[in-house]
Amino acid sequence: MLIQQKTSSKPTWSMLKRNLARLEQKELLALIRDLYGANKDNQAFLHARFALGDDVLEPYKKAICRWVCPDVMRNQQYSISKAKKAISDYQHAIGQPEGIAELSVFYCESCADYLSFCGMDDDGYFDAMVRMFEQALAIISQLELPKQEAFVDRLDEVRLRESHSWCYYVVDEMNTLMDQFRFDESEL
Repeated sequence: MLIQQKTSSKPTWSMLKRNLARLEQKELLALIRDLYGANKDNQAFLHARFALGDDVLEPYKKAICRWVCPDVMRNQQYSISKAKKAISDYQHAIGQPEGIAELSVFYCESCADYLSFCGMDDDGYFDAMVRMFEQALAIISQLELPKQEAFVDRLDEVRLRESHSWCYYVVDEMNTLMDQFRFDESEL
């Protein structure tokens, strides 16, 4: 099954594609089976791509929650880039706007949950939360009006929840963004 090609250059998609084109269906299925078994990210990708399972967003939500809302009792650290990677991975797998909106809003909710029980003094964390709030509003604004309301309500809850413990500019930025995207009670 392995097709080897001596090359002095760095492997590229074109090179791989040529080799894949030579494989028979049975060999392609075996390769995909091996990739599926290699790690959970590949499984989540394939489940999302083919809409398998009850909730294709679940593995992405777990990753987001783990990285923006770590277990401080277990000395876990947060990672904005790994949390954002979960959304990016979903976009590559299927990229449905409603799913991206759900993950973006969930990201903001998870940040708010974390901040409600764990104080933080990290402008990077707050900046990332505001940027994701903005990204969520941008994707929500592309949805049909009936689908927008629930997402906007959830973001509004994030904006209002225990904001006194957040960095001073976060709520101001969120208010400005809500106005910018013209999401207010009268329009929904």
